[in-house]
Amino acid sequence: MKTTVEKKKLYINGEWVDAKSYATLTSPYSGEALAEIPIATEEEVEQAIAAAYEARKELASLPAYKRAEILEKVVAQLQERAEEAARIIALEAAKPITTAKGEIARTIQTYKFAAEEAKRIHGETIPLDAAPGGENRVAFTVREPIGVIGAITPFNFPMNLVAHKLGPAIASGNTVVLKPASQTPLSAYFIAELFEKAGLPKGALNVVTGSGRTVGDKIVTDPLISMITFTGSPEVGIGIRNKAGLKRVTLELGSNSAVIVDEQVDIDRIIPRCVFGAFSFQGQVCISLQRIYVHEKRYDEFVEKFIAAAKQLKAGDPLDPNTDVSALITPKDVDRALAWIEEAKQGGAKVALGGERDGNILLPTVILDAQPTMKVSCQEVFAPIVLINRVGSIEEAIELVNDSRYGLQAGVYTDNVHVAWEAAEKLHVGGVLINDIPTFRVDHMPYGGVKESGFGREGIRYAIEEMTELKLVIFNRNR
Repeated sequence: MKTTVEKKKLYINGEWVDAKSYATLTSPYSGEALAEIPIATEEEVEQAIAAAYEARKELASLPAYKRAEILEKVVAQLQERAEEAARIIALEAAKPITTAKGEIARTIQTYKFAAEEAKRIHGETIPLDAAPGGENRVAFTVREPIGVIGAITPFNFPMNLVAHKLGPAIASGNTVVLKPASQTPLSAYFIAELFEKAGLPKGALNVVTGSGRTVGDKIVTDPLISMITFTGSPEVGIGIRNKAGLKRVTLELGSNSAVIVDEQVDIDRIIPRCVFGAFSFQGQVCISLQRIYVHEKRYDEFVEKFIAAAKQLKAGDPLDPNTDVSALITPKDVDRALAWIEEAKQGGAKVALGGERDGNILLPTVILDAQPTMKVSCQEVFAPIVLINRVGSIEEAIELVNDSRYGLQAGVYTDNVHVAWEAAEKLHVGGVLINDIPTFRVDHMPYGGVKESGFGREGIRYAIEEMTELKLVIFNRNR
């Protein structure tokens, strides 16, 4: 007997609306049908944008404490329904349930930060008499909401990366049209339900699912939308930038993040952290640890202990609390990753662990002696693959880290303060982490990259700066 799955609806202008067409959402791990997902037409996207545009004045005029209260109510609901939320992520993204619970904990923190920052949006006074002709004038700045935010989010953190768009937007009085990733729409609809129950004004949040060509392009090009905030691949991000015209754009794009291991480091202490950074959520993390450069004096020891630890990881069902690694988001991603591994092998690299599939699971893979030009090194693998290469000096390691089209975050393990300062100064990335992996992120820190890793910063206060206009007001006392 065929099981009937729930048919979801578009969320437009505070109402749950049937779409004209639907597609079946399936589990990346089991292939089972999870839900029927609406595929929005251009007309339905226009309705969502019009609703957001119409609601923008009401939300902008809502006092800061009321915007904060709405966000606080979302936090309270998410705390109550945390198990349910984590299960949604595990099913639609194949994120191991323990990792999914960690994402929900972070999402709660993100909305908490947004509620707090809603009360701290302010300007400054400017002493105009510091310049000749500025006498008897008083100036100050205020920050005003930019209008309608078009938010386009990826599959890998379907609740927390949505929170990094919705939290600062609503905190600063902006309305939102959200397009979640096609594989993870259930998380977005779940959050929309929480905002509805929290009393968010109708039209302030609209969720439309569908193809990037229809939904995404309309959001990017529609003149009623003032800003695009996008997290995803560099190729799509560059396309958005080219189409957006004079809209403000924040892009959080790809990376092939690296860590440097200096010669005097306690290897036993850092191995668990490096394994976590390389294989958490199957490596499908923008700041996943993809490249490790180890001083030649410690290389053999590091490789031996890293592989031994990686062998202990359990692959399997994302709903099993003991699972460390589960399915990649699509079978095509497994095929691509295997092709890149084969290219590395043909080029002389050694696959020291893994390199095989189990259904839609790519087993944790360790590659040694990969050349910088190989795809597994110079592109973003977004899979449980990590490279370990030996280096003769920190200077060489820094050059190799910087020899990349990306620059999101990088780490260095060292007990030498001079090495730490050199890395902090010379690594060309958005964030340098001393004695930690590049996979570290907490949700109020400024987060973003350079080069093809994007531009603009997330982290609630920094995102609010991106989502508001600075207005200058001058009072002339010489009437």
